[in-house]
Amino acid sequence: MMQEPFKKLYISHSDGIYKYIFFMVNNKELAEDLTQETFFKAIKQFQTFRNEAAVTTWLKRIARNLVYDHYRKKRLIQFLPLTHKMDYQDDTQTPMEVVETGEEMVILYGALRKLKISHRETIVLRKIEGLSVKETAQFLECTEAKVKNNTVRAIAALQKILQEGGHDDGSFR
Repeated sequence: MMQEPFKKLYISHSDGIYKYIFFMVNNKELAEDLTQETFFKAIKQFQTFRNEAAVTTWLKRIARNLVYDHYRKKRLIQFLPLTHKMDYQDDTQTPMEVVETGEEMVILYGALRKLKISHRETIVLRKIEGLSVKETAQFLECTEAKVKNNTVRAIAALQKILQEGGHDDGSFR
């Protein structure tokens, strides 16, 4: 039966899809729900996958469409505020470093949610997920020049938001 390939697909890609969705919605429960829905849709639409893109790209497109649909349905212009810190911690950090990192992440997420969606998505894909300009352009179905321009504009907008909040030391590039 086809269950085993989908189990492997889920195990291989669910963490990355969850992380992508979480950065877009900033809500743990919603990200979990949309991650599950992404894989449910992937199973239903598997026959439409034409191997023209990587499986990860295909799954992220499904996830992206679900995120956009969610905001369209809810008619939300602003993103939901961050209500949960990340659940994972690096065990090599001291307790004070964990607190400081958590505070920095809350500040960064707060600034990130103030960006318009195209800038937020570019930062998530390029700086948080680490995709190349080419990979980002393929995923967003736009030119590499647009990705480069959006990255520069998004970082400038993010730095401005951080500076206005008194939090930018110039380290975010």
